[in-house]
Amino acid sequence: MTESQLTVRPATPEDVAALVRRAHHEAITVVSGGHGPWSRDASDGVRIELTELAEIRVDGTTVHIGGGATWGAVAAALSEKGLAISSGDTSTVGVGGLTLGGGVGWMVRAWGLAVDQLIGAQVVTASGEIVETSATENADLFWALRGGGGNFGIVTRFDFEAHPIEGIVYGEYAIGGDAAAVVRAARDVMRTAPRELTVTYMDVPAMDPSAPAGARLAAVWASADVEALKATLAPIAAFEGVSETVTTPAYRDILLEMPVPEAGDEAPGPPGFIGGNGLYAELDDELIDRLVAFRAKYPASVVFLRSLGGAYGDVSQEETAFPARSATWFVMAGGFDIPGLVDEDARAAILADWRQIESGRLAEYGNFADTERPDAVPGMFTPAAHDRLRTVKSKWDPQNLFRRNHNIAP
Repeated sequence: MTESQLTVRPATPEDVAALVRRAHHEAITVVSGGHGPWSRDASDGVRIELTELAEIRVDGTTVHIGGGATWGAVAAALSEKGLAISSGDTSTVGVGGLTLGGGVGWMVRAWGLAVDQLIGAQVVTASGEIVETSATENADLFWALRGGGGNFGIVTRFDFEAHPIEGIVYGEYAIGGDAAAVVRAARDVMRTAPRELTVTYMDVPAMDPSAPAGARLAAVWASADVEALKATLAPIAAFEGVSETVTTPAYRDILLEMPVPEAGDEAPGPPGFIGGNGLYAELDDELIDRLVAFRAKYPASVVFLRSLGGAYGDVSQEETAFPARSATWFVMAGGFDIPGLVDEDARAAILADWRQIESGRLAEYGNFADTERPDAVPGMFTPAAHDRLRTVKSKWDPQNLFRRNHNIAP
C-alpha cells in the first residue's frame, strides 16, 4: 500500500476499524460525499469511501445518519416525516465532511450550524477502537468533532436532533441595478430580521454552473409564511431593477445538484481560484464597496455572501471548536485562474485585492478552503480552540494518522 492508493468501501464500522488498524502510519483519506479537496487525490495511502455506511434512521426527532450519507438523501428522508436538519446548500455534499467542519446552510439563523444540532457520534479512533461520543461520553472528542474537521477519527454515525417544519418560503431577487445599494439594504434588514430568515447574495459569471449569471439575492424563510418573507424583504423588492420571485418548495428541493468527480479522474477540473473566504463581524460599507468593485473589475470572478446571527450566535464560543460566533456575515470572493485569460500580472492584482477584503475577517471557514495550507489552519479557529484541539489530537491521534485534512498537528 505504499506505491499507490488503495481504495476500499467498508460495509460496517467494524470494517472501518479493521482498516485503520492495518493502515499503521500510512495516510488515510476519508471520503463521504466526495466534495472535499482531497477526494480526487490518488496518491499513496488508504482511501476509505464511506458510501456503504449511509443508513438514515429516524427515532422521533432524533436522526441517526451513517457517515457516508449525503444531505440530499437526508433531506428527502426527513421531508416524509415533516422534519429537517440545517445542512449545506448542495444535495451531493456528504454529511460527514460538512458537519465536521461546522456546516453553514440555509437554516443557519433559525437552527444554527449542522454541528449545533449534533448530539452524538460513533467514531473509529486512530487505535482502531469504536467509541461513542456525546456531551457526557468522551466529551473532549465530541467537542473537537464539532468544527475541528476530520482530524480526530472516522465518524461512522452521526446523531442529530432534527426540527419539525411544515414548509419553507424561498425568494429570489434578481438585481439589475445598483448592487452595492441592494447589499447595504439587505445588511440593514438582516440586523433586525427574525431568525426564520437567512439570505445569500451571489454575483457570478456565466461560466459558474452553481447559479444563474449575474447578481441576485436569495432568501429562505423557515416556515410557510409567504407574507412574512415578502414584508421583511419589501425594501429589497422596492429597488429599481430588482425583480421578485417567491415560491414555497419543500426544503429538500432547494438543495443544489452538483457533480462529484471520481478519484483519479483525468478530466480537466475546474480552474484555479484566487481568493478565499471569511467570517466577518460586520458587513460595513467599505467591505461592500470592495466586494462589488472586485466583481466589476474581474469578469471571471465570484462574490458570495450569507447572513449569520440568530441561532448561530446563540451558541457560546467555547461550546464548539467552530470560530467567530460573533460573526454576522460569511463572505467569499475570488477570481478564476483561467489559462490564457489570466496572466501573472492579473493573478497578482486579484490576490492583492483579495488581501484587502480578507484583512477584516475574524476567521476563515475551513469547509470553503479548498487547498492544503498548513500555515493557515490556526486562522480557522480561535487561539484557545486551536490549543485545545491540539491537546485533543495528542490524546486521540498522537501519530497524526488522520492528516489528510486541514491538519491540526498533535
